[in-house]
Amino acid sequence: MTTNGRRNGCAAACLALVALGALARPWALEDKHKPEKAYGLIFGTAYGPDDRPLYGAKITIRAEGKKHTSWQLLSDHRGEFAQRVPQGPGDYLVQGEAEYAPAGENGKPRTSKKKKLRGETRVHIDGQERQDIGVHLTQ
Repeated sequence: MTTNGRRNGCAAACLALVALGALARPWALEDKHKPEKAYGLIFGTAYGPDDRPLYGAKITIRAEGKKHTSWQLLSDHRGEFAQRVPQGPGDYLVQGEAEYAPAGENGKPRTSKKKKLRGETRVHIDGQERQDIGVHLTQ
């Protein structure tokens, strides 16, 4: 087989694959597209003892009446966290825990005086809605 024959054969094979992919694409998209389930959203901010947003707070969320935690999160640099929960009605207990080192006179954290902070709040989700909450962590 000559070089031109190989090129023509390769080009024909590539063209056939592209055409087959174009035909299969609409059906593939339909199979993957599933309707999104309805959900409620708990959006919160963790606050430290100085009423400033607290980074890295461990947040746990569980349904009222259950013993085990359903979700575990960490607050971001703005102290915020968010979790999708099943569409209501439902009651949830949101608990936060963090270590806090107060600032010294020079503005640096005093790691020798670390404190364990804890806090909790309850939230009720009626349906497909967003509830904004604040979790204030204290000693």
